[in-house]
Amino acid sequence: MVKFILGEQGSGKTKWLIDNANKDMLEGNGNIVFVDVDDEHIFSLNYNVRLINAMEFNILNVKSFYGFLCGIMSMDYDLEKIYVDGIYKLMNIELKDLVFLIDTLEKISEKFNVEFYINVDYTLDKIPENLKSYCYEIEA
Repeated sequence: MVKFILGEQGSGKTKWLIDNANKDMLEGNGNIVFVDVDDEHIFSLNYNVRLINAMEFNILNVKSFYGFLCGIMSMDYDLEKIYVDGIYKLMNIELKDLVFLIDTLEKISEKFNVEFYINVDYTLDKIPENLKSYCYEIEA
């Protein structure tokens, strides 16, 4: 499953991701990864949630981001969920990039039973109808 977490800046997307990662760590059976662009939330996350600072890995575009996520998955057979915050600080994310991520991540999500929750700076009214089922909007 791939879900894009939408909302205006300051709407609480990051808090939603952190809260759900912590909840899933306590209630789930597998490992949880939280990808961010800094280490700012290290004390907000459950100590068992693996925090990865994506800025350290030279991610330049959506294809290298996909490869980065595949690398994370390949190292942990017990991985259950990946939460991603702040990718718009790494690269420019356009709607065509969301389509690419859905197409590629859905395939590996099903194959390896890993869920993805990705924070993007869009609101639901900017998302085409065919992508809305992959979106969850946080309202301030």
